[in-house]
Amino acid sequence: MSNRTPLSRACLLGLALALAAPLAQAVKPADSATLPAPDAALQAAIAGSWRDPADTARDPYRHPGQTLAFFGIRPDMTVVEITPGGGWYSEILAPYLRDDGKYVAAIVDPAAFEAGRQRDYYQRGKDGLAKKFADGAAQFDKAVVVAYDPKAPSFGAPGSADLVVTFRNVHNWRSAGQAEGMFKGFYEVLKPGGVLGVVEHRAKGDVPADDKSGYVGQDQVIALAKAAGFELAGSSEVNANPRDTKDHPNGVWTLPPSNNHPEAERARYQAIGESDRMTLRFVKK
Repeated sequence: MSNRTPLSRACLLGLALALAAPLAQAVKPADSATLPAPDAALQAAIAGSWRDPADTARDPYRHPGQTLAFFGIRPDMTVVEITPGGGWYSEILAPYLRDDGKYVAAIVDPAAFEAGRQRDYYQRGKDGLAKKFADGAAQFDKAVVVAYDPKAPSFGAPGSADLVVTFRNVHNWRSAGQAEGMFKGFYEVLKPGGVLGVVEHRAKGDVPADDKSGYVGQDQVIALAKAAGFELAGSSEVNANPRDTKDHPNGVWTLPPSNNHPEAERARYQAIGESDRMTLRFVKK
């Protein structure tokens, strides 16, 4: 995974935890005592020097170690991450799985769209992730990229994945009318007994499919998964944030890290932190 010595990894992890401690305490997960602890290899990946400092600054809000441990990740798994965006979780997953497992980044295929703004948007995302992987070959050289058509999503050979994960994406699929197809695709690529892990901005209750806030009702996400054939195997409050009132003028994008708000209100939204999020684990029957 890296040529770091065990000692340097441990030191770096300790420094990262020490720096994050005040913020982590402010957003301490409600059920942290019952969550499984991340293994040593996962802790080392989270502490990796290759991670962007802007990304590590989000760790106290996103709890990557506890979240992935809750999903039951192991270093020998085949893990598919759906729409990894700029690669926040890729920086952890690809090195963690590099030696004994397999990391698959499933991205939207720009060619699925006609020439124009949408194709350009997805092409920029594809190129940005490719550059991240190329610039960090020591960590990402074994990462696999799969491009999918959101109108008929396929994320790999049927029954080829142990774990599918997706972070803060369900609201986009619902507004585009793609959510049902996406969840069916997750079910198809997973092995029997495979796990789907979902983190999503949590609304106070059900919201319309065309809701623009970025939040989704937890029961709505569970219903999508069950309709695709999954069983709910657990939920966690590891990414909960009770300070999030969910009534911001620009939805979840008002909050960090998007910070879509007037500069005069910065302190107010920094005090809230990132959005309140559901963390759900589903199992393929």
